[in-house]
Amino acid sequence: MPISLALRGRHRRDAAAHRAWDAVLAQLRHVDRVFSTYRDDSWVSRLRRGEVTPTDCPAEVREVLALGATAERDSGGAFSVYLPGPDGRRRLDPSGVVKGWAVERAAAALAGLDDTDFCLSAGGDLTCHTDPGRPPWRIGIEDPADPARVLAVVPVVTGAVATSGTAHRGAHLVDARTGRPPTGVRSVTVLAPRLTDADIDATAAYALGADAAEWLATRPGRTALVVRADGSTTTVPAG
Repeated sequence: MPISLALRGRHRRDAAAHRAWDAVLAQLRHVDRVFSTYRDDSWVSRLRRGEVTPTDCPAEVREVLALGATAERDSGGAFSVYLPGPDGRRRLDPSGVVKGWAVERAAAALAGLDDTDFCLSAGGDLTCHTDPGRPPWRIGIEDPADPARVLAVVPVVTGAVATSGTAHRGAHLVDARTGRPPTGVRSVTVLAPRLTDADIDATAAYALGADAAEWLATRPGRTALVVRADGSTTTVPAG
């Protein structure tokens, strides 16, 4: 997935910025080695094959599984890290948790850049930090029917934005209760203080389909934009 970093302030282009960027990429590569469902040697692949148990895995795997279990409970089962495959059997796929969680962890490497704002983006999800007195980042939310068009621009001082939808990767998101793509929704964008929460809730809301906006209204501290199947939009104010 594409990964980008924007910096403003004292360490915008110096050696410290390059070291921080290297640390971000190193962390994301580490997460790939642990969680990738495409690598036969990852802990997640070994867990899927039954070669190890969660207790055998690094603590970060158990943390992700716990986040997934909480999201499954909160979404009534629409979100899960165990998804039904073509044969009906449920298989571990923690991707719905890992991306936002991983980028949030990687952004910790940027916290040491004093007097410097950052916006770290990966696959369209991003986390921002802004020092006091500085202008917010302006984040565009694209139209899922025409990704070249911006539906809205939201100011983000320090916080996170995540979008779930099928505009770029096709129908890869499913309702875990049925194994089928949800209906009634084109995309869901969630703003939250932490990217882990924004990413999970955007994916869970999308999986809920036509009930996305109503469910997000129950989530504390979330602001959201839901694009319905007919192209209409619903804004969910922070609860």
